[in-house]
Amino acid sequence: MARGLEIAGTRIRRGTVERLEIPIARLPTGVFLSLPVRVLHGRRPGPVLWLSAALHGDEINGVEVMREVVAGIDPDVLRGTILAVPVVNVFGFVAESRYLPDRRDLNRSFPGSTGGSLAARLAHLFMTEIVARAACGIDLHTGSNHRSNLPHVRADLENRDARRLAQAFGTTIVLHGRGPEGSLRAAAADAGVPCIVYEAGEANRFNRKAVAAGVDGIFRTLKALGMLPDVDVTSAARPIRIDKAKWVRAQQGGIVRLQVELGDAVRRRQVLGEITDTFGDLQATIRAPAAGIVFGLTRHPLAHRGDAIVHLAVTPSPRGGGKKRAKRRSG
Repeated sequence: MARGLEIAGTRIRRGTVERLEIPIARLPTGVFLSLPVRVLHGRRPGPVLWLSAALHGDEINGVEVMREVVAGIDPDVLRGTILAVPVVNVFGFVAESRYLPDRRDLNRSFPGSTGGSLAARLAHLFMTEIVARAACGIDLHTGSNHRSNLPHVRADLENRDARRLAQAFGTTIVLHGRGPEGSLRAAAADAGVPCIVYEAGEANRFNRKAVAAGVDGIFRTLKALGMLPDVDVTSAARPIRIDKAKWVRAQQGGIVRLQVELGDAVRRRQVLGEITDTFGDLQATIRAPAAGIVFGLTRHPLAHRGDAIVHLAVTPSPRGGGKKRAKRRSG
């Protein structure tokens, strides 16, 4: 990259910031939709990191995270390159929908192909133009379907490079796993490009704390990679590794009244909340199946039988109970 970087036929000079619009497809109206990319090409050599958000079109918290990160970087002091893609699923983003127009989940369509569905073609474009040029990546997500997530990272902790990224990012917990089949994270790993996922907040909302934690985490990662060695960031303590997560589901339909919040450490069999009918008569008690940390929960008061209510990061032994919260660790 000594002479610059080329993406989608556009050459970007060192020490500059360029905005690209990579054509994706034409709408029935005849209007083209494009993949927006902001390239921060540092004046000095270094790694290439991609940042992506809104892979699910309604998960917009990462869009704000990326805006603040990009605004805070001067390419004259940046070592390496950042490929920032704030909205990958532009179709879902416009429609305020998780999915593409054909109801496919883009994050189950990687690595994609040139002759498949719209999801497959968009996934292939992203892999070709972004992932193939990067040394590593951070993919930004939120909870879905009226559910909110505690800021945390998901990564394959058996991969040394992914583990390094996760530790640098610095959330309270890291959920170990390779990623679902067809996900961007899994496809990037297959291509030899380590990727971590930052999960925080809920769909169709900006959550100030989740945004701040995401911005801090990315800047810590940039410093750890040597891309911004002089940036002033808070240090990150070693996160709690979680190997197992479990959804606690509604055993009866009704109105949900939770008694826990994100970050609460709970005991096995602890009451997490109740489900009542419209008159307030108890229908079911929601209890923790194991000791753990609440890192996801529904914000919707209505539930059908089988709905996911509380997402529990299972810990090997109790870490306190009641309303005690997991200690926050810088991000």
